[in-house]
Amino acid sequence: MSTNLAQLDGVAGARRHFRYFDYVMAAFVAILLLSNLIGASKLATLGGFTFGAGILFFPVSYVIGDVLTEVYGYANARRCVWMGFAAMLFMAFMSYVVVAMPPAAGWEGQAAYESVFGSTWRIVAASVIAFWAGEFVNSFVLAKMKIWTKGKALWSRTIGSTFFGQAVDSLIFYPIAFLGIWTTEQVLTVMVTNWLLKVLWEALLTPVTYAVVGWLKRREGVEVFDEGTDFSPFAKAKSV
Repeated sequence: MSTNLAQLDGVAGARRHFRYFDYVMAAFVAILLLSNLIGASKLATLGGFTFGAGILFFPVSYVIGDVLTEVYGYANARRCVWMGFAAMLFMAFMSYVVVAMPPAAGWEGQAAYESVFGSTWRIVAASVIAFWAGEFVNSFVLAKMKIWTKGKALWSRTIGSTFFGQAVDSLIFYPIAFLGIWTTEQVLTVMVTNWLLKVLWEALLTPVTYAVVGWLKRREGVEVFDEGTDFSPFAKAKSV
């Protein structure tokens, strides 16, 4: 922790106006939506290994989630999780309405459109619930570990929080989305494999996380420790 940064507790951090918070929140929501919209429907194969293409970019939203909690505190990260949750619900609703609308005569793209945007209710529900739960676990673990480590060893809490957050995400998403459609063995295999890949991605992106966190902290001029923070996902701003 730099001595040039003013230390704030969670309550003060929740009420402070930050210069770059809105930009980080916008990046978080944008990457979350795009990784679900563009990458979720495609299976890719590299080196004989098959995986959902979205896994290359979705973990970036967890990296930004780490940045939000580390720099701005749990309360501000909570706002972003709810924004992402609402955006995903609207995306699902809009996709359903647009896909269900009768295509114009002569337009031959309906089948392709449905294959890309016509996710089943199970996948939509799994995505939204898994994101909400996993991201809150991720933020909670990071905030608590920051207090325990006294702000040192950033890598331990970014990787540790992703370890638990992505575990919860995967434990919720794959059974809800695919159990009964895939065999139990397939669900377990993909669940564990994708979880490990996401944690590995977080570890590989650690230098990027360090650079972004350091840059933002220097410009915001504060170090937020979530002491006195209400960690309920439903806490109101005035009580955090």
